[in-house]
Amino acid sequence: MTHPLRQHIEEIVKLSDEEFEFVLGHFEQINRRKHQYIVQEGDIVNKEFWILKGCIKSYFIDDSGKEHILQFGMENWWITDYESFVKQTKAKTFIDCIEDCELLYITYENREKLTAEMHKMERFWAKKSKLGRIALQNRILSLLKNSAKERYNLLLEQYPKLFQRVPKKMIAAYLGVSRETLSRLNS
Repeated sequence: MTHPLRQHIEEIVKLSDEEFEFVLGHFEQINRRKHQYIVQEGDIVNKEFWILKGCIKSYFIDDSGKEHILQFGMENWWITDYESFVKQTKAKTFIDCIEDCELLYITYENREKLTAEMHKMERFWAKKSKLGRIALQNRILSLLKNSAKERYNLLLEQYPKLFQRVPKKMIAAYLGVSRETLSRLNS
């Protein structure tokens, strides 16, 4: 059976067996339990995580103590606090596990080394970066121009399985609405 990371990478670039073994050698695997943090606000983040199994959320807490979810992550998704990862500054977000998780991670140093030594991986991460920017742009546009009901329907259309894995309170925090408003949208 082909390794899931290889399948993921080969959606963009093809790798020989030797190339994939070289790539995989730059990653480590970790397991985290439900509610366990991967990143805490204030950490200096040196890892980018790829989700083999599980569901994760990235969020911040405002001055009034309200949680705002920036991103969910499920199988085959990448997640980290990217500003901290790239600039080695303090993380502005928390990232924790909604479910028990199996993760692969690559350190910033290993990612830089890998992209310098292997142009296929440089192309892979360039494409993933572009796709991530598109997703971020679409999320911002949706928050600015769509009603709560439209945002709810779009999320349900794009990620129907998310609604089976994530509590409604978290869906509300992602959509920027109260739990009560989400209940009205859902009915």
